[in-house]
Amino acid sequence: MATIRITTDSVATLMKSAVPNKTTYYFDEDLAGFGLYRTTTGTGTFFAEFRPVAGGSKKRLKLGRVGTLKANEAREAARQAIANAALGKDLAQNRSDERASLTVEELVSKYIETRNKKVSTANLYRMLLKKHIKPRLGSTKAIVLTRSDVNRAHSLMSQEAPVSANRAIKLISAAYGWGAQNGPPDKKGVTYVPEGMNPASRIELNEEEGRERYLTGSEMMAIGAAMIEAETVGMPVDAGDAKHAPKGQLVVMSPYATAAVRLIMLTGARLREILNLRWDEVDLDRGVLRLPDSKTGKKTIFLPAAAVEIIKGLTRLGAFVIAGESAGTKNEKPRADLKRPWAAICKRAGVTGVRIHDLRHTFASTGVGDQMGLPVIGALLGHSDPSTTQRYAHLADEAARRAVEAIGSKIAGHLGGK
Repeated sequence: MATIRITTDSVATLMKSAVPNKTTYYFDEDLAGFGLYRTTTGTGTFFAEFRPVAGGSKKRLKLGRVGTLKANEAREAARQAIANAALGKDLAQNRSDERASLTVEELVSKYIETRNKKVSTANLYRMLLKKHIKPRLGSTKAIVLTRSDVNRAHSLMSQEAPVSANRAIKLISAAYGWGAQNGPPDKKGVTYVPEGMNPASRIELNEEEGRERYLTGSEMMAIGAAMIEAETVGMPVDAGDAKHAPKGQLVVMSPYATAAVRLIMLTGARLREILNLRWDEVDLDRGVLRLPDSKTGKKTIFLPAAAVEIIKGLTRLGAFVIAGESAGTKNEKPRADLKRPWAAICKRAGVTGVRIHDLRHTFASTGVGDQMGLPVIGALLGHSDPSTTQRYAHLADEAARRAVEAIGSKIAGHLGGK
């Protein structure tokens, strides 16, 4: 063991000297506990040596190789390590914990797998992980990820897809919240990340414009007329349901496509709830659909008389009410979507800017406009969170104004002797 003043020049001179025949340690003259050692291969390594505040044997923390780490950088790192040890912080243990820590990708993956999300939700999460999180943060150890790292990643994600960037940050935040409460099943009491650690919290997300498009009464009439024409006379193929018919030829639209649109409009159901609907989930005697699994879990959809008649008018071709191309076959699958027929219907009706999901909004806005309370509308739509139904609160206010005016006018009339 030797004592030297560790500087850039002294280290350079030492590294040019003859290779020792055994590992030799050199301690700094000024900073106690700071040093470097040189092995029989000639490699030099900076280290910090300290005794934990609670007592016990000394610990030696490797700081980095000579050449990779400069002498002044190594001195500062040693100073911090020794100071932290005096405060009761064990950097050697911290580094050991860091090496054993899951990466961000592994933490998010375990969250997705363990939480047993619905298939559609899990697939969305995996897409966010693969496309946005993994390329920018995936290899970072979960316990050393900082809010600055997340902010920087969110900024890069936002350049490609602002909304998906928000979803990715929320997924990371949820994974950290879960990781702080859970850990390896074989290590009781050990969590994946420290309690309270969540570098994805309080990240300023991109503004998202809430889109609410409701069909007017005249637009609903136009869409109804277009569907009648489509399923009877037929419509030109240029925007129609058929994929390979000659352009300009009139093609009659599948009655299952128009039935699906009408059922969504009449019930406020989600698209997949109708397209995935099986005959054994339909109870026409009681006028309900009993879905064993929906976006919000088990769900009952009430059918108005018009919807019951639509379902009664459909021929049963397979397991699904809305028959798809594989209806009745061994590997039957539900219809994939309604994009082509819906585009044709809207074009013929002269209605623009309306998505299939807006039919659900139209159902809700119609109910609120007829002075039905938000709790009732939320129950019909299957909202698990009452706050989701609050998007229609302004419509409820308008309905309330009309209601109070009608009631007030009637009472005022009585008071005036009318």
